[in-house]
Amino acid sequence: MEAKSPNESRTTLTDLVLPSETNPLNNLFGGELLARMDRAASIAARRHSRRIVVTASVNHVAFNKAIPLGSVVTVEAAVSRAFKSSMEIFIDVWVEDRESGRRTKANEAIYTFVAVDETGTPIQIPQLEPETDLEKERFAAALRRKQLSLVLAGKMQPGDATELKALFD
Repeated sequence: MEAKSPNESRTTLTDLVLPSETNPLNNLFGGELLARMDRAASIAARRHSRRIVVTASVNHVAFNKAIPLGSVVTVEAAVSRAFKSSMEIFIDVWVEDRESGRRTKANEAIYTFVAVDETGTPIQIPQLEPETDLEKERFAAALRRKQLSLVLAGKMQPGDATELKALFD
């Protein structure tokens, strides 16, 4: 199975914030943004694996900036690391200024997806070869995040988390 670049999975969804998608402050509901991010991440995971994919976890979400009614929102997702059957997807959310057109980063998230066969059994996927500095940074950090998650879940001994230990040596 040939490795792929993050660019091959890159997915961009752009849409408007409509009145039915806002809270009493006229900002995009967090749940609506989560759904948009999940869709973009799902497409990115499917592009990487070319398999059926399911959301395994929402590892991190940062709602750093409110997204007002009428805003143009762009959700960008790409695989940041591929493991045996799972993939970490890094998501950036951008808001476009109505007058200048300048984009500012509003939010980010990290999801994990698993590729499965028709019976729901996890299936092996291609590895990932990062190319840019940002892709390489996210690739390295993904292994640390996975090891931390495994340690916290009791599925890995802290002494075996080599990437985490390296942070403190």
